[in-house]
Amino acid sequence: MSYPRTQPLPYEFVEPLARAAARLGPFARQVLWYPDLPSTNDLAATLAERGAREGCVVVANAQSAGRGRQGRSWASPAGAGLYVSMVLRPAEHALPLVTIAAGVAVADGIHAATGLVPDLKWPNDVFVSGRKVAGVLAEGTSPAAGTYVVLGFGINVSAAAYPPEVAAGATNLEEELGRAVDRGLLLAECLCGLAARYEDLQRGRTKSVVDGWRGRAAGTLGRRVQWHAAGAVLEGVADTIDDNGALVVRTKTGLARVTAGEVRWM
Repeated sequence: MSYPRTQPLPYEFVEPLARAAARLGPFARQVLWYPDLPSTNDLAATLAERGAREGCVVVANAQSAGRGRQGRSWASPAGAGLYVSMVLRPAEHALPLVTIAAGVAVADGIHAATGLVPDLKWPNDVFVSGRKVAGVLAEGTSPAAGTYVVLGFGINVSAAAYPPEVAAGATNLEEELGRAVDRGLLLAECLCGLAARYEDLQRGRTKSVVDGWRGRAAGTLGRRVQWHAAGAVLEGVADTIDDNGALVVRTKTGLARVTAGEVRWM
């Protein structure tokens, strides 16, 4: 697949990123801007396969084939959100908690840029006022290109014509705040949050990341959940996450760990 040429980064992003440069860690190296892409994750994966350095960031003003978990599409109207992916090359010990760390970081970034206090829902959803405002997707590793993770996130910034099934459970930052949101500041703070949480993982400070997630999930833990395992539908109450990022569910027969797949929150 061929991709359009990168365009100069709009000024709305240049100035906030310059102010935050000292906190951006590896994400200060290269930020690539595109008016429109099929998927920022797909382009970041292509760049990773071609040897892109850790910290390469891809930002698009719109996506025509954005993705969420479980193969779902991610609605990405032009100018209405923040659609971002980056190349990471984490140490092996850091891999299990990359998605958890990213959820915390995006929530941290939203809070720093807007003052809103988001909740996290396992494994990768960010909520405000009980409705989804952002999501995280971590994908891919290739021995041929060296171990890498493409980490993507999407944030609903302003109102747009979302599909009905999305609009029913979604919100956006401007609706929650009742005012305009600076996308440049939001991007800078999310990348700063990711730099800090990723450094924690790389240096083995996993407790800080897990505790950060638990603190942001107070609004969702304690709810009943259902999931599939071994061909059966299981049910219980979401209790916490363990030190490896698995969801711990309290069931009638004891504690169960959920490590992958679809969880239905009731």
